[in-house]
Amino acid sequence: MNRPIAVLAGVVVLAGTGGAWAVLRNDPPPASAAPVATGTAPVVRTDIAQRQMVNGTLAYEGEYQVLGSGAVVTRLPAVGSTITRGQTLYEAAGRRVPLLYGSRPAWRTLTLGVADGADVRQLEVNLRALGYTGLTVDRHYSLATYHAVRRWQHDAHLPVTGTVPLGQVVFLPVALRVTGHDAKLGAPAGGPVLHGTSRVPIVSVRLDPAQVPSVRRGAQVQVTLPDGGTRDGRVTVVSPVASTSGGPDGPDGQAQSTVPVTIRLSGRPGNTLDQALVQVSLIMEERKDVLAVPIVALLARPGGTFAVVAAGRPVPVQVGLFDESAGLVEVTGVAEGMSVEVPAR
Repeated sequence: MNRPIAVLAGVVVLAGTGGAWAVLRNDPPPASAAPVATGTAPVVRTDIAQRQMVNGTLAYEGEYQVLGSGAVVTRLPAVGSTITRGQTLYEAAGRRVPLLYGSRPAWRTLTLGVADGADVRQLEVNLRALGYTGLTVDRHYSLATYHAVRRWQHDAHLPVTGTVPLGQVVFLPVALRVTGHDAKLGAPAGGPVLHGTSRVPIVSVRLDPAQVPSVRRGAQVQVTLPDGGTRDGRVTVVSPVASTSGGPDGPDGQAQSTVPVTIRLSGRPGNTLDQALVQVSLIMEERKDVLAVPIVALLARPGGTFAVVAAGRPVPVQVGLFDESAGLVEVTGVAEGMSVEVPAR
């Protein structure tokens, strides 16, 4: 007599001599996908910029060379050191040669009776900056200038004469960051002694000529440094002349033209790695005072159109510039202050 066999997980039914069978199981239904969590973001009125990343090189602004007066060089500053106003640039015949600031190089001895000139005023500006008062800053080498020079020479351990002979000081526009020596110790300094730059960090970029019309002097940029940090900068020079590389650098084997662009980094001068490669985010196109939403709020629709979800329903929008650095996109078809759905963080 055939008897049913009870199974806890289901019922097994055997039929016929061929061993045909079927199993009925109580499997749980498949789990439904969890709903995507969302939040909201407002439609804002702001400025939108489309940016492009280009390679750049860290450097320092300016190139300056210090010329000697012919005396034997007895001391040189360390490469990498920075010489500021009043400090010693180098020693000649055992006497220090200080740095003073000025755009006009020394070209004559300055003393009582010398003709009025811009170099006299330049000297007096430095004396005043170093704390020697009691003189009028003008183009005339007065008796007050003479006495101020004597006080300065005494404090600087220079021969106290009241006269500044040619070669006793060097005028440069800024403090000098020493990058190399041109003369050797013990050799006469009748020509270049050393050279350097300012301590203002810059980034040099070479752009394709087609990119140049979008880059203007004064434009703000962002620079990504080798350590991953970022610094703001501003375009200071866009060369009006393109230069051509000496070799076949272009994709078609032809020499490639580029336009030099200089960017000055903002903030205090820091220790930057000279000639290190960096990335520069350039603004190629900008729209001001436009409506924008987060890029993640966009929903793609058929036909290459887009929509955003507001108050639980899709709202068609037209998109403009994408600002990937800010995570925003220019849109029309919505109102300022409206809340749109975005993925929850």
